[in-house]
Amino acid sequence: MGRLDKYIVDLKGLTEANSTYSWTVDQEFFSIVEGEEVQRGKVNVDLKVTKASGVYHLAFQVAGSVIVTCDRCLDDMSLDIENAGELKVKLGPDFADEGDIIIVPEDKGIVNVAWYIYEFIALAIPIKHVHAPGKCNKGMMEKLDEHTAEEGEEGVVEDTGATDPRWDALNSLMESDNE
Repeated sequence: MGRLDKYIVDLKGLTEANSTYSWTVDQEFFSIVEGEEVQRGKVNVDLKVTKASGVYHLAFQVAGSVIVTCDRCLDDMSLDIENAGELKVKLGPDFADEGDIIIVPEDKGIVNVAWYIYEFIALAIPIKHVHAPGKCNKGMMEKLDEHTAEEGEEGVVEDTGATDPRWDALNSLMESDNE
């Protein structure tokens, strides 16, 4: 029995037009799925499966918290997430992904939703994730301030006139080629 078998939905075995499933995914789930965006967290997942006209509508609801890297100080931070998504599944001769509809083999009639759960969690994470003001790693913020250009009036970065000698050497090579 595979470690993700508990996320299998037996479509052919559904006895009611509406069925619900609930899971709590945690570090074990994230380590098995091996996605890049999330490696740790605890997220509650609710799935409602509705069958209508030969199409199964899978409505996902995810809510919880995940651990991501702060874009500013590179420390781990907890991020609350919430997302909803839908997937349509039909039974057919072979597995296929046709954009907004997934086709699963009719002879098996099952779909493992583990990867879709992971994707809905990953989609809930904003592009930019930073600690609240004052919560970033103090040492890292000091280093960042040391290497950040100073801003003058009205937010314009002041030009100190200094150039990087490596660029000067490259520019002289280009100027000699143009002569």
